[in-house]
Amino acid sequence: MSNTSPILTSTEFVQQVLATRPSIAVFDCDGTLWSGDAGSDFFYWEIENGFVPPAVVPGILHRYKEYLAGRVDELAICGEMIQINKSVKLEQLQKAARDFFDQLVAPRIFPELQDLTWQLAEQGCEVWAVSSTNNWVIEAGAEAFGIPRERVLAATLEVEDGVITDRLLRVPTDELKQTAIEEVIARPVDAVFGNSMHDFAMLEKAKSAYAINPNPELAARAGALGWTVYRPKVG
Repeated sequence: MSNTSPILTSTEFVQQVLATRPSIAVFDCDGTLWSGDAGSDFFYWEIENGFVPPAVVPGILHRYKEYLAGRVDELAICGEMIQINKSVKLEQLQKAARDFFDQLVAPRIFPELQDLTWQLAEQGCEVWAVSSTNNWVIEAGAEAFGIPRERVLAATLEVEDGVITDRLLRVPTDELKQTAIEEVIARPVDAVFGNSMHDFAMLEKAKSAYAINPNPELAARAGALGWTVYRPKVG
């Protein structure tokens, strides 16, 4: 099997996916629906805008630096990056996440991916978003893609009396993305879209896998497995 994927135009890509008429489609978010890492961006944005207690900032910045150096794993840091919001009112954080998304992430949306999700929904497809970024940002972003809040599987903390706790409910990354799909969706998924090896487990289980702007390792795997590779222009 050739490991070279044809270069698709945006129209060809959208039509190729729609032609398969999937019943359930799952999309990773950062790097797949929009360019960049909204989770990391929100982390720094929160600190800059005073949402994180000053006493907490040095410690979490050190932990993130350790993560970037490869000394803290993805699962741990994604959890810690949302636990810094302990004791914040949910309503306040949801508003902050919407403001953040509208200002900084919305301009980086891949238009053809946005068009695709809406057209899939019009075909009757059940569209889901799965991400290791916090659920407040992903839920805000999912609205732009016609994905309802109840179909977002993201890094989540328990909420008690409208206030965020530090108790983790879910951090979907790597194999845990597929675990979340199995536990919540609990049905075979027809199409999965992702951009990195953190998405490989769920891509591998899909009937049709789509690598969107894949990093080199995922691109190599996608080529070897005959998956569709599509590269939207980076916003």
